[in-house]
Amino acid sequence: MRFTKTILATGLLAGLSACAPMTPRMDVPSAVQAPTGQKAAMTWTGTGLLTYECRPKADNAMMFEWAFAGPEAKLADAKSMAAMGRYYAGPTWEANDGSKITGKQVAVAPAAAGNIPFQLVKAEGGSGAMRDVTYIQRVNTKGGVAPTMTCHAASRGTKTTVPYSADYVFYKAG
Repeated sequence: MRFTKTILATGLLAGLSACAPMTPRMDVPSAVQAPTGQKAAMTWTGTGLLTYECRPKADNAMMFEWAFAGPEAKLADAKSMAAMGRYYAGPTWEANDGSKITGKQVAVAPAAAGNIPFQLVKAEGGSGAMRDVTYIQRVNTKGGVAPTMTCHAASRGTKTTVPYSADYVFYKAG
């Protein structure tokens, strides 16, 4: 069963990658726009899996929901598609040279149905080439929403992955 899920996810990822725009979409809602004075420094496309876990709801332990448990994606330059690094829990964006940046979400805005929302993250503690990054904006999202299959007491603790892709625009103070 796990093997089948992996094959299915791999096939879906290939389809999502082919659909991802090569340049960032800048007509995103104002809630997730980078603040005035910020300039886009680079755009990387993330393609990977979002993990969800079946957990009791925070406000009602007798009911269950699929809760976000973490991302794992490969990052590539949005124009050349050259491998640049990876994206994982933290959230953390790590370049191939070992430099990395973490951050805290400051805003989200809805994307098209079936896609994870747009997001704006304020950078915290970057290193190396990533140290001057101030904000990271997630745009052009494809897929990644929580599974629709039932989550109940018998499936508590079960994890499942969902394929997604998105462009991450890294900003620096202008």
